[in-house]
Amino acid sequence: MKGGKNVQVIVVGGFLGSGKTTTIINMGKYLAEKGKKVAIVVNEIGEIGIDGDVIKRFGFDTKEITSGCICCSLKVGLRTTVTLLAKEYNPDILMIEPTGIAFPHIIRDEIELMNLGEQVNVAPLVTLIDGSRFKHLMKEVKEFAMRQIIDAEILGINKIDLIEPIRLPILEASVQQLNPSARVVLLSGKDTGERFENFMRIVLPDLEEVSERIPRAKVTGEAETSAPEETESSIEASKVGSYAAEFAVENENLSTEAARELTTELINTIKAKVLKLNPEFVGHIKLFLDNGLETVKQSVTIYYEEPQEDVIKSKEGAAPTLKILSAISNVEKGAVKDAVNDSVQEVFERKKVKVNKPEPGHNHEHRHHENNKHEGQGHVQRVSNIKSKD
Repeated sequence: MKGGKNVQVIVVGGFLGSGKTTTIINMGKYLAEKGKKVAIVVNEIGEIGIDGDVIKRFGFDTKEITSGCICCSLKVGLRTTVTLLAKEYNPDILMIEPTGIAFPHIIRDEIELMNLGEQVNVAPLVTLIDGSRFKHLMKEVKEFAMRQIIDAEILGINKIDLIEPIRLPILEASVQQLNPSARVVLLSGKDTGERFENFMRIVLPDLEEVSERIPRAKVTGEAETSAPEETESSIEASKVGSYAAEFAVENENLSTEAARELTTELINTIKAKVLKLNPEFVGHIKLFLDNGLETVKQSVTIYYEEPQEDVIKSKEGAAPTLKILSAISNVEKGAVKDAVNDSVQEVFERKKVKVNKPEPGHNHEHRHHENNKHEGQGHVQRVSNIKSKD
């Protein structure tokens, strides 16, 4: 990054469903109001980009990477993406949102090793924690969540609007105990009030100049507490089965109300199948149905949660599309894939809405475990031909 301009790089990590995208959008709005030029790199699980679409609709430049595992497969891709963004857009602030099953500190460390120039300053590593699901995270994915928490420099306890105020001090103390050297801050990614501004001041103490990093306290004994070597797949370490799919919707003139009914029925059907696989799952089931004018978003992050719905304006000229991401704790990827495909088949046939499922080929330059090979032969498969394996 050349030209004498100071650039802040912020990595915002956190487990699936911790509210990263909502928080990053509001961070971007906050910074834009301060006159800053913001660019965002989004990493998704699998081949289908979802969050990047949402962020773009709020007016931010995004570069979406969908190879699935940013910490072990995107060394070249991340460098190329950051370099292109710097050249084409010349931002003041570059934010990076890793997938919820990545080790964020590896992305942060990789940025620091890129030698991007003295003008580039990497902000303290931010990890968001969904405070409303904290005890369930510690039960279902404790080892993985702990590895994300231990490496953070700022721990944002998010979604405090969903927590009883009397519980907040206990939760804050519990999180601080897990990582005594981190700054712990309470916030709600949806609310840009005083707590959010306090969070932003901690992440970027001085928006006018390059700020000093919060010094890392974990110098001694780092080998014992740090996250794994770069060659380890964070996807495998998370024990999260994930599947992303995109479907072309053939029906034209699908109303927003019809899209809302479809997505509600679909996400509840997927959730019911997932509950049979893991009755106490955490993770993220999220889907977007774009009818060409508006996009209906549905999301569930834990077994007891009712679907959360948002409707956002579509991009101009958008084709009717359905995108789904399901990432479920302690469930095999194949079982998640079957649950999604079977649900789509059942619901859309019942609603008499036709969809096609493109399956693009995947060009991965690295391999995970032999049992985790990526598939896709570049053909289009009719959903009605997806066979149930129940």
